[in-house]
Amino acid sequence: MAVLAGLAPALAAPLTSPVLAQATDAATTPGADFSNDNGWIVLLKAVGIIVFLLVSVLIAIWFERKVVARMQIRPGPNVHGPFGLLQSLADAMKLLLKEDINVKAADKVVYIVAPMISVFCSLLTFAVIPLGPEVSIFGIVTPLQLTDFPVAVLYILAATSVGVYGIVLGGWASGSTYPLLGAVRSTAQVISYELAMGLSLVSVFVLAGSMSTSQIVESQTQVWWFLPLLPAFVIYFISMVGEVNRLPFDLPEAEGELVSGFMTEYSSMKFAWFFLAEYINMLNVSAVATTLFFGGWRAPWPLSAINDGMFNEGWWPVLWFLAKLWLFMFVFVWIRGTLLRFRYDQFMKFGWKVLIPAALVWIVAVAGVQGVRQFTDVDLRTLLIGLAVVAVVGIGLSFLIPERRGQAEAAAGGEPEPFDAFAAGYPVPPLPGQVLPPSPRRLRAQAQGAQASGATATIEGSPRVTDDEQTDDQVADGEEGMPRG
Repeated sequence: MAVLAGLAPALAAPLTSPVLAQATDAATTPGADFSNDNGWIVLLKAVGIIVFLLVSVLIAIWFERKVVARMQIRPGPNVHGPFGLLQSLADAMKLLLKEDINVKAADKVVYIVAPMISVFCSLLTFAVIPLGPEVSIFGIVTPLQLTDFPVAVLYILAATSVGVYGIVLGGWASGSTYPLLGAVRSTAQVISYELAMGLSLVSVFVLAGSMSTSQIVESQTQVWWFLPLLPAFVIYFISMVGEVNRLPFDLPEAEGELVSGFMTEYSSMKFAWFFLAEYINMLNVSAVATTLFFGGWRAPWPLSAINDGMFNEGWWPVLWFLAKLWLFMFVFVWIRGTLLRFRYDQFMKFGWKVLIPAALVWIVAVAGVQGVRQFTDVDLRTLLIGLAVVAVVGIGLSFLIPERRGQAEAAAGGEPEPFDAFAAGYPVPPLPGQVLPPSPRRLRAQAQGAQASGATATIEGSPRVTDDEQTDDQVADGEEGMPRG
């Protein structure tokens, strides 16, 4: 994160030059003004954020069940309350009243503190998210934002990074194998995908000229950044799914491999805290995507052009912000109901060999375009068309390059060597390119099938051999009972 802190202002420097002053008027707009806030207003905002997040989690759980049920042609929750709206509340009460079991082999202090770390860090992000412009609250004009500062986005990345310690410590302190494996997976996952996420945000800093969330929203008056920065938005979106451990990137809690991963040994409210942190983090990354790429609280076109932007004033922007936020939440649920879980090696390869290099290339491209615009008179449209042509040609040529893996297998003259899964004394799954030897059960089945075929041929009067004439090599090859030429 320190690298991003030093890199982003340096890349954003060309935007403040006189040559680009007219193109970046929005970037120089002052941020939110909190000079009128007093202690009661700050307390009211803080309590409002916490209540909003807790209620949103209850709605998100019901929403996810309903959407997935509709995708699978099922009714979903429909008993507790109208449309099943009280089902989430019933589940919360169940977790609250369940017996709290502590693992005997666990490190007691860390085991209890770990869920608290995850929840506490998840509650920090919305402190710098602007929910709307300035409004009047009890006669005091204040922005719909708790606070803001010049490096607000780096604060968000820092809070999410510290939140992972709750998962890591919870898995380690449980004193069990599966939670420990889930904690290790989570560590590797966050390192991989947070790098791609941070790099994808640098191009936003370059165009907005600031890392303040309120100023980034102000810089999107004319165009939302997801349009000119579409590759960065795609990288951020993929990374945010991996950041919150959701399908298809839920490897730290894969029930098919690790029972429940880092949460296996947790029950009652400690499990509920991890569950709460996951859904709050979904809201957090959706809010960051809305703020940095989708115009924040600004109304979509053409509503933003009606009556000099009347829908961007007062309490209307809160509605637009919530609509965009829940659009991303719907995509989260849609992905869960559609895609399968990645294999772990595929997951890590995708992060390190695809997302991070793509993010680096995009940063260089954006910085290069800004540099050309600053020192030359090249038209931006011509420059973008030229870059698009180069990208299309490069992608087309990449399809003509043969796969190295196929060439290596062809040079080896056949299939790869069999892999001994028990060489280390315990079963190990094969990696890509490794093949397990055929099982003894399959060999026996093949031998029995061959023997049955030989008996059938004997009945039909074809040449046959006796058991005494069969050799050991034939039996080993599964050829017993086959007629000799």
